[in-house]
Amino acid sequence: MKVFGIIPARMASTRFPGKPLAKILGIPMIGHVYYRSKMSKMLGDVYVATCDEEIADYVKSIGGKVVMTANTHQRASDRTAEAMLKIEAQEKIRLDIVVMIQGDEPMIYPEMIDEAVKPMLNDNSILVVNLVAPLKSREEHEDSNIVKVVIDRHGFAMYFSREPIPSRKKAEKEVPMFKQVCVIPYKRDFLIKFNQLESTPLEIIESIDMLRILEHGYKVKMVETSFVTYSVDTIEDLKKVEKMMKNDTLLNRYIKN
Repeated sequence: MKVFGIIPARMASTRFPGKPLAKILGIPMIGHVYYRSKMSKMLGDVYVATCDEEIADYVKSIGGKVVMTANTHQRASDRTAEAMLKIEAQEKIRLDIVVMIQGDEPMIYPEMIDEAVKPMLNDNSILVVNLVAPLKSREEHEDSNIVKVVIDRHGFAMYFSREPIPSRKKAEKEVPMFKQVCVIPYKRDFLIKFNQLESTPLEIIESIDMLRILEHGYKVKMVETSFVTYSVDTIEDLKKVEKMMKNDTLLNRYIKN
């Protein structure tokens, strides 16, 4: 099966403009995501999808592959779908699975990508997968920048929210709390179909793409990862992640002293 990774990135982030090129330990964030994603054994290739020349120039400078996309996309999935079709036309191939890897996940481990793709290889009925990880604190549970998810007994998402779900108010014990980790494999045709589906009320209210899938009656397979990572939504997140990455074991595989 042909499995490619696509990293959508743009400079015009509402919460943190210029985020992809913000440096962590001297390397732009998008560089960390690209280098680390390339280490995945599952991916045949990795591309960065962007509408910004600054991002494209940097990625090319480190030997990476870039697809230029429209500057009108509101969702990362839209940008990823456009990039996928351009890659297929350019390479004269047809992909089977596209892994959307968010450009604000600089701590990503290549094994996380492998974990996310494996269920699709084992079960042809699975159309989309999300990684999840346990929330570590009450503060994280209440952070609106973190997407929380409730999962059923079969490992499928029941609901996503930026609000603290599930509720802890009546729980006598600790409740299971999980966050979405934005490593999202799609079956090729389902990625196209997803972007053709009408936007849905809960998707808009919560500002979470996966709710469009649930509201249209499809399932999202959730896979728990044991890797501890944090995405970057704010400058404070950037500082936190930089501190955590100082002793990262992958750095010496792509940072030249």
